Amino acid sequence: MPVWLEANLVSVLNGFAIGFLLFILAVGLSLVFGMMDVLNLAHGALFLGGAYLGASFAGGGSSWSGFLGALAIAAVAGLSAGGVLSLMTEPLRRRSHLDQALLTLGVALVVAELLIIVFGDDPLAVAAPPGLDGSVDVLGAAYPSYRLALIGIGALLALAVYLVVDRTRIGALVRATVADREMVATIGVDNRLVKAAVFGVGSLLATTAGVLGGPIYGARPGLDSTVLILALVVVVIGGLGSVRGALVGALIIGQIESLGRALLPDLASFILFGALALVLVLRPRGLFGGPAAVPR
Repeated sequence: MPVWLEANLVSVLNGFAIGFLLFILAVGLSLVFGMMDVLNLAHGALFLGGAYLGASFAGGGSSWSGFLGALAIAAVAGLSAGGVLSLMTEPLRRRSHLDQALLTLGVALVVAELLIIVFGDDPLAVAAPPGLDGSVDVLGAAYPSYRLALIGIGALLALAVYLVVDRTRIGALVRATVADREMVATIGVDNRLVKAAVFGVGSLLATTAGVLGGPIYGARPGLDSTVLILALVVVVIGGLGSVRGALVGALIIGQIESLGRALLPDLASFILFGALALVLVLRPRGLFGGPAAVPR
């Protein structure tokens, strides 16, 4: 193994763990914006809500029942929130993205304040489930088991989302709705239901990502803004509406976040946004974005 990789193996693995977590968060944002043409700035607040659910059910001590219970409730809450947000943004469908951004930003601020009222403003820790709360040996370095599991979960979810969007009739219906809403409506499909379904799945991914990210980030005020910025950077780098782009963008940002803070902590933020600027200059639509990824 190269000397550099041996010295920075833990940081590289952390980059993959953070990257796959960002993928779970950002792919929903990418699909909602890229396919449904709705800019949802409440996405970070949904992640924070999931993190607080994880803290409520698994924060006091590690248990599979608490952790899985938090995931189940987060999934239901995410689906419900997605349906509500879809209804709220429907009247703004023909208006500018600024109107959508202002509406969803307002929702995000309200949700963040409500979470502070309910849970307080102190950071809360979230325990990993039993069996994943220790460390394992990876090429001679001790590494948290939970983060390895998160890498595996993220990889499987990336494959599942790709297959659903690109290889199933459901995904074809969504893509057809993006390409020509009127044509899809003529075959008896309600476009509003398709939009609500995509919104619901995207929000579900955000809330479950919050639970999964709890053992890494915990739950604290301001986390919603932090993860939203990272998710937006991932979406811009990868390209709107692209599952592959969301995955590649998330892994790039995960490595920049981890290695940047480990090797050049004072320049980590500059490197992050420098990478964003470079992609925007060379590939304005993102690495995997194209005309079909952005509704017109």
